[in-house]
Amino acid sequence: MIDQSTDHTDNTGATDFAARLRDRGYRLTAQRQLILRAVERLGHATPDEVLEAVHEEASAINVSTVYRTLEVLEELGLVRHTHLGDRAPTYHSTVEGEHFHLVCRNCGRVTSAHPEVADGLVKRLEAELGFVADIGHLAVFGRCVDCESDPIGHEHGHEHGEGH
Repeated sequence: MIDQSTDHTDNTGATDFAARLRDRGYRLTAQRQLILRAVERLGHATPDEVLEAVHEEASAINVSTVYRTLEVLEELGLVRHTHLGDRAPTYHSTVEGEHFHLVCRNCGRVTSAHPEVADGLVKRLEAELGFVADIGHLAVFGRCVDCESDPIGHEHGHEHGEGH
């Protein structure tokens, strides 16, 4: 499982975040802090979900600000995105550490998997095809253990997010 106890916006992290922004010519704004905190709190979220979470604290922020800020945060290495289906890109904090995603086609549960799980595939891609994989953007679709064990195939009432 992934430890999510670290926070980029604590007393020491805020300084690091501000320094990263300044080094790239950006200012540390309250909006950027709110958006980063929302991504960290939500785990995996689309820009619309981030906007909804940010509106709990600041209703004046609009969706274009969220998209622009997510781009800046990704450029700074504070968030990453992946595509977990037909919806908008899903962003997650890099605080979680490198991982890839397992997405249940039945219930929609997203589970984070440690990169070591894919070592065999990654090494084989490099050895046989000369391809170095960036698995941080990888999403593997299938059925979670709960759905797979249900012979009738009912949808389970799982929350979308970290699971198993």
